[in-house]
Amino acid sequence: MIALLVGAGFSKWAAGLPLAKELFDFKVEPFGVREARRLERVRHSKAVWDLEHPAEPAEAFIAFALEQDAKSRRAVLWYVVRRLSDPYVWKEWHAFRWRRHVLMIDENRKRARPGVRHVRDFLVNVIGPRLMGVVTTNYDLLMEYSMGTSGFNYGSPGEKLQGRGPYPLSQWHNPVTLTGRVPLAKVHGSISWDAHGRYTDGRRGLTGDALIIAPVPHKAPPRSLGEQWELAGKILRGSSRLLVFGFAFNAYDSAFLELLEMQGRGLKDIMLVDTAPNENAARRIWKDAIVNSLPPPPQSEGELRRWVKGDAFEVARGWNT
Repeated sequence: MIALLVGAGFSKWAAGLPLAKELFDFKVEPFGVREARRLERVRHSKAVWDLEHPAEPAEAFIAFALEQDAKSRRAVLWYVVRRLSDPYVWKEWHAFRWRRHVLMIDENRKRARPGVRHVRDFLVNVIGPRLMGVVTTNYDLLMEYSMGTSGFNYGSPGEKLQGRGPYPLSQWHNPVTLTGRVPLAKVHGSISWDAHGRYTDGRRGLTGDALIIAPVPHKAPPRSLGEQWELAGKILRGSSRLLVFGFAFNAYDSAFLELLEMQGRGLKDIMLVDTAPNENAARRIWKDAIVNSLPPPPQSEGELRRWVKGDAFEVARGWNT
């Protein structure tokens, strides 16, 4: 079976979502005075940082900001998840006031939002039923939007998601249930999660209270995401082949790279899909596997389909490993 590992490059390819180095382009439309103040706080802090540290990456700035006062920490975390949520946020005039909405996982209008159809076509037309599971370092909901609640689970099929608030009321009486067969491990958290639960939309991306591992150097997994790391290991152990799409193998992701090495020892065939694939890093992690690379679709779609269909290293391992 095939496991899929996706990083920020995947969401960049599918929906134009920013990489870490592009996060602070400030392409966010603030809603109200509070958000405008937060945005200005982050913009000012980043400008000052850039003057003093012109060669430092965005991750270093985030790490610096998280060590400052509570308002600075909250503003930067809010900005990061807000920037990744913005393409799926809109406002409508309802009940005599402007109200914001965030796309829910099973909403019909999702097909018109950036990247959703693109990801679904890739999963259905390129990988298909051989997909064992998905491991991602991304916070966004592209996978959830694309597969729908009947296509994936977070490790526990039958899990009920919480509604996004008093609207729609039907969700309180009939909670959305994850019934899909494909496990999705979000090892760095999600804009749809917080310390209290998992939700049907990315509203935590508006409040800044999302359960995420901030994109800083030397990220370490918090206890609250332990089950997701265990699920990622289970997916890797249960697969013989791995398709890695848009994952950069950054050295500061040392904890996650160690998980890939320890839990992926049984992998036999690795395919990297990237504009600049890091084959050397992949070979250091999976020393006994065959590692190859291809550019992203559509240039490589035919080659990818042929790779997916190749059964030379297929091993039936099941979910009891």
